Amino acid sequence: MNAGVAAVGRGAGAPAPRRAVPTTLVHGGNAGVREAAIAALLRPGAADAVILEGLADGNGALAELGRAPAAPPSPSSSPSSSPSSFPHIVRIAPGCLCCSGNLVLRVTLNRVLRLAPAQLYISLADASHLEQLRQWLSDAPYGELLALQPDIAAR
Repeated sequence: MNAGVAAVGRGAGAPAPRRAVPTTLVHGGNAGVREAAIAALLRPGAADAVILEGLADGNGALAELGRAPAAPPSPSSSPSSSPSSFPHIVRIAPGCLCCSGNLVLRVTLNRVLRLAPAQLYISLADASHLEQLRQWLSDAPYGELLALQPDIAAR
């Protein structure tokens, strides 16, 4: 299999392989600082997705984007073809994402990847297990689905 390409399904009628999703881990600072760093990287009209760990402070740079209602996709469109549904922003409960929060991250990540985002940002409230999380995201099955990019230390 080509590097950077992941098999989404197997067998007859299975979807064609897709490109691994460039994924950036954002850590450091408080929630507002991490959200501002991510907001500065979001591209207008791009199918970007964001997973935010931890509680919002209400004034984050992504707060308004997260509240904007997405238009329901038409029956003939796929989730990734509806530009109004992006950026797709999901907030998950705080907790070490490689330990106690692993199941929550796994379920959320699987749901986000079904949308086939062009870019994924994962905001970490605590980066104390950053290397373990990177390793977990590099192992199967995510190693074929995600293309980990250099981390961003928000300040």
